[in-house]
Amino acid sequence: MTGLRRTPLYESHRRLDARMVEFSGFEMPVQYTSILEEHRAVREAAGLFDVSHMGQIALTGPGAVATGGVVDDVTVYRLAEEVLFLCVNAANVEKDYRWVVRHAAPDTEVRNTSEETGLLALQGPASAEILRPLCDPPIDELSRYAFDRVALAGCTALVSRTGYTGSDGFEIYVGVGDLVRVFDTLLAAGKPSGLVPAGLGARDTLRLEAALPLYGHELDDTTTPLEAGLDRFVELERGGFLGADAIARQRAAGLPRRLVGLVLEDRGVARAGYPVAHAGRVVGSVTSGGPSPTLGGSIALAWAPPELSAPGTQLEVVIRGRGARARVVETPFVRAAPARAGR
Repeated sequence: MTGLRRTPLYESHRRLDARMVEFSGFEMPVQYTSILEEHRAVREAAGLFDVSHMGQIALTGPGAVATGGVVDDVTVYRLAEEVLFLCVNAANVEKDYRWVVRHAAPDTEVRNTSEETGLLALQGPASAEILRPLCDPPIDELSRYAFDRVALAGCTALVSRTGYTGSDGFEIYVGVGDLVRVFDTLLAAGKPSGLVPAGLGARDTLRLEAALPLYGHELDDTTTPLEAGLDRFVELERGGFLGADAIARQRAAGLPRRLVGLVLEDRGVARAGYPVAHAGRVVGSVTSGGPSPTLGGSIALAWAPPELSAPGTQLEVVIRGRGARARVVETPFVRAAPARAGR
């Protein structure tokens, strides 16, 4: 795998016998032991992911807050009145950076800080008890999507109660020079609680069970947030953002498709791109699919017409020319276990 980029934790991954694969131009760990073991650890205890391939963009200045648009699924942190910090998808760093620069107000400074920033995801019901004694101030009171700056393993970290697994957890931003120390500190502190290093394979099965959209699958430049079921993040009444008029028109006219959850009732595995049919006619396609380690069956996210999107609707996923029965269900497929009580 020549020509691929590596995160500062590359040697740590090799030391832990990770199997490395290409992902968004990076050489990343897909698994350390097995995807199934790492998936279960996150659902029952905790897993630690290197997600430093993700991109970060900083906006500073009086016009920082006025900049925005729906070109990617991102997390935005408001660090101060006129300071924003964006975490963007690894595959979209350059695209998003150019978009923000193109639309930023003249009095706004925009910097791509991806090369300066390391990112870990500590996920699972034991994550709070693992992180609590390591942080000053403690993170007990952080609510979902809240964040704070803390002292952690001899460095300053931005810790947010976010993640992409559907379990309770935290994302931890540190300078790249501190990443290895923080990674090792967390693994050692969490081992008694069942913490394991986890790779991108488990991250994908976990996010699928949680029905979280992935850019390039459920989201792209041709998909509106209404179709993807993300209308709760779009405040059309406030308006003023690029794309607001188009989204308002679609809401008024009615959606041409909806993202639905499917559980396969026949044997087989639904994969991205497989056709979805009803009464012998193709009506949509799978966006993400695979086995669910928690449920013990095959699940999928897929596009379907609005009239066929209600839970209980019977559809088929066409797998190698054969129709496999599938049923529309409510999502998420799996709901997170509550955080563990502190020791």
